[in-house]
Amino acid sequence: MNTLTDSKLDIQTSIEAPVSASEAQEKIACVSGWWCSSTVGSADKVGDTFRVTFDATFADFRVTEIAPSRRTVWEVTDCSLPFLQNQTEWTGTKVVFDLEATGSGTRVTFTHEGLTPSCECYERCTQGWNFFVQESLAKFLTHGVGEPQGSCASHN
Repeated sequence: MNTLTDSKLDIQTSIEAPVSASEAQEKIACVSGWWCSSTVGSADKVGDTFRVTFDATFADFRVTEIAPSRRTVWEVTDCSLPFLQNQTEWTGTKVVFDLEATGSGTRVTFTHEGLTPSCECYERCTQGWNFFVQESLAKFLTHGVGEPQGSCASHN
């Protein structure tokens, strides 16, 4: 669990896109369009659950908050990260998308709360999130086509 002093060290990145905050929020919920092409489940409303799977790695999420055009929060309810000693390092962390209207569209600030430098996957996950948010999600918001992970595999 995060301490107050660690919270400023959570993985965080921001992008701007020429779309409304409402459209940005809707596209963020389309996880298969920008993160994992074979996501199972839904991220459309509070209480929805979904799973992303990358080869032998998976993470299960529950949507815990949606403030229209302002914020979306997903809690990691379970995971298996076999490339780490602590294979459940993400469990209990939160993925947060804060949305803010700008003069030219919307700023999306992404935070993975609970993933701090003391976590084993911090560097690797920072690189991954930077790609998925700054590259794939940005393209999905701007052009309607992202770069979701192609080797995702669906597991029921």
